[in-house]
Amino acid sequence: MVHLDLASLIRTIGLLGVAAIVFTESGLLIGLFLPGDSLLFTAGLLAAQGYLDIRWLVLACFAAAVAGDQAGYAFGLRVGRALFQRQDSRFFKKRYLVQAERFFLRHGGKAVTLARFVPIVRTCTPIVAGIGRMPYQRFLAFNLLGAALWAIGITLAGYWLGNVIPGIDRYLLPIVVAIVLVSLAPSALHLWRERQATLPHPPRAGAPLPAKERDRT
Repeated sequence: MVHLDLASLIRTIGLLGVAAIVFTESGLLIGLFLPGDSLLFTAGLLAAQGYLDIRWLVLACFAAAVAGDQAGYAFGLRVGRALFQRQDSRFFKKRYLVQAERFFLRHGGKAVTLARFVPIVRTCTPIVAGIGRMPYQRFLAFNLLGAALWAIGITLAGYWLGNVIPGIDRYLLPIVVAIVLVSLAPSALHLWRERQATLPHPPRAGAPLPAKERDRT
């Protein structure tokens, strides 16, 4: 999920390489498992140490995040929708398309913004938004908002901590692991709740037995 020697990676690929990873993870399916949050934080930390210019870093990451979501939206709108125009199959059913359209009409702004902070989800959301034909102007507005909160916010957090806490780079590995765990927590919680909802629950004391159970007794 994350390259544990991110500092060395960033020093090798430089500013353009960081921007390329941010772009890929923001809207291209091949970027599903790239280290977005930890990459931004570590890049900000290195900027505090003088390896990168924080002004260019923030600008490049923001622009790459916006462009990545735009690319994902365009792909979903032009290519993704075409998959649902064919005869229903196991994975592509027209009712899924209708459901996506309804969802992004009602909750699209919140989804596009909050998805930035959830690995894998942030890559898929702009594509699904395009498939669901979320109004473009609305998508663009929340794309800009989400990119600012995510790409600029996390990068500046790393930069700020790098300036405030001397020698914080010695604790980079546990910090990166913590960022990954926090990023995955919402998805894990959602999956746990779904699993709990599908598990059978014992009847409450005093509650009438189901008809099948009554027949057996």
